[in-house]
Amino acid sequence: MTKLQIPIAHTTLANGLRVVISPDHAAPFVTVGVYYNIGFRLEPQGRSGFAHLFEHMMFQGSENAGKMVHIKLINSSGGVLNGSTRYDVTNYFEAVPSNALERALWLEADRMRALKVDDENLRNQRDVVKEEVRVNVFNQPYGGFPWLDLPPVANRNWANAHNFYGDFSDLDAATLGDVQNFFRTYYAPNNAVLLMLGDVKPDEGFRLAKKYFESIPAGKLPPAVDASEPPQSEERRGLVEEKFGTLPALAIGYHAPKRRTADWHALAMVDQALHGGRAGRMYRSLVHDKQIAVEISGGIHYPMGDVFDYNGPMLMVTTVMHKPECSVDQTLAAYDEVIRDVQEKGIAADELAPLKVKFRSDYYSTLEAGMGGYMPRFGLMHYLACFALFDNDPTLVNSILDGFLDVTPAQAQAAAQKYLVRGNRAIVERRPVMKGAA
Repeated sequence: MTKLQIPIAHTTLANGLRVVISPDHAAPFVTVGVYYNIGFRLEPQGRSGFAHLFEHMMFQGSENAGKMVHIKLINSSGGVLNGSTRYDVTNYFEAVPSNALERALWLEADRMRALKVDDENLRNQRDVVKEEVRVNVFNQPYGGFPWLDLPPVANRNWANAHNFYGDFSDLDAATLGDVQNFFRTYYAPNNAVLLMLGDVKPDEGFRLAKKYFESIPAGKLPPAVDASEPPQSEERRGLVEEKFGTLPALAIGYHAPKRRTADWHALAMVDQALHGGRAGRMYRSLVHDKQIAVEISGGIHYPMGDVFDYNGPMLMVTTVMHKPECSVDQTLAAYDEVIRDVQEKGIAADELAPLKVKFRSDYYSTLEAGMGGYMPRFGLMHYLACFALFDNDPTLVNSILDGFLDVTPAQAQAAAQKYLVRGNRAIVERRPVMKGAA
C-alpha cells in the first residue's frame, strides 16, 4: 500500500511558537489556524468555562484591530473564519485568498500579542456564553447529552469531570484581573502552533511568521495539568431528567487506553466494529434485529471528536435512544450481549480487514474535508495541529495509520476483554419527564 506523502514543513520560532506549513497550489486559497494548548480539561479549578469564554473574547478586538475589525477584514478579503473549544485545545482559523495571507497573519498576531481584555468585553461575552448554555443545553431536547452528562459520572479527576461549559457561579465570579491573567498564562506563543495550508511556499510562510509573531514574548507556562484518572473497579451510574424529549436514552462510556499505545490501536478497531454506522454491530443488533433502539451512535471521544484529536483520559461512548416500552435493563442486556460476543468470539480476520479499509477511508476523508462546507483543508489542519501540540511531530499525519492497520484479531479481542468490562464503565440514563413519556 502506498503511504501518505502530504508535504509538511515545520519549524519553531525563537519564542517557542511552532509553525507548520503544508503547501498545495491547486487553488489560490490559504487556510490559517492558530491552536492554543488550552481546552476544557486544562482550565484551572475555580475557572470552569474560561477556555470557552476565551473563544468568545478573542473576537472582541485587539490593540490595532478594534471590535469586529478582525471579522470585517477577513470577510472583505473574501475569506471566512471561526473558532472552537475542545478538550485539549482552543482553535482559531480563517480561509482567505492567498493574496490576503499576510493580512490574516497580522490579525492573528495582533490578538496573540495584545487582546483587548476590558470590563465591557468581559461582561458582554460572559452574558453571551451564559445565554449559549441556556439555548444549547437547558432549553434543548437532550441538550448536553452525552458530552456534559457522562464525564462527571465516569471521571473522578476534576479536570475531566467538571462542567465544561462552566458553572455560572465561576463565570460570574470572574474578575477582569482573572481574565487578563488567563490570557497571559495560556495565550502565549510557546503554548501554540501556527498553521498555513494551501497556496503558500514554506520559505515565504516562515518569513511572514517570523515577521509578525517572533517578537511576541514567550510566556511562563504553568505546570502541566495532571489529568490522569484513578483506577476504576465498579460500574458507575447517573440519572439526568429529560425535560423536552420523549424517548429514553442511555450513554455508556468505557475508559479508553492511553494515546499512541498498542491497546489504543486495538480498541479503535473494536470501536469500528461496534459503531461503524448502520453496518456496526450495535446498530445491527439493537436497531435492526431486536428493534429495541431507535438510534445508536458512538465512538472513542464521541461526540466531540475522534481517536486522533485528544490528549488525555478519554471514553469510548455509546448512545442509545430506545423505545419507551423497552426498559433500561432490557436495553442494557441487549447491549451487553453485543459486547460479550466480541469478547468471547472476537473479530474474525475477514471482518477486521474491511474495518481497516473503512477506518483508512474515514481518515483520508477527514484529511480532505472542510468544515461545514466552507473551511477548506480544516481536517488536515486540525490533525497537524494536534500532532504538533500533543506529539511534537506534525509529520505523524503521514504515518499514524500504521499502528491501526497492523492490529490482529487476537489483539482486538484482548482489548475488548480488558477494557469493555463493567468495572471500567459508566452509564447515564436520560429519563423523560414529560407527561405521556416513559
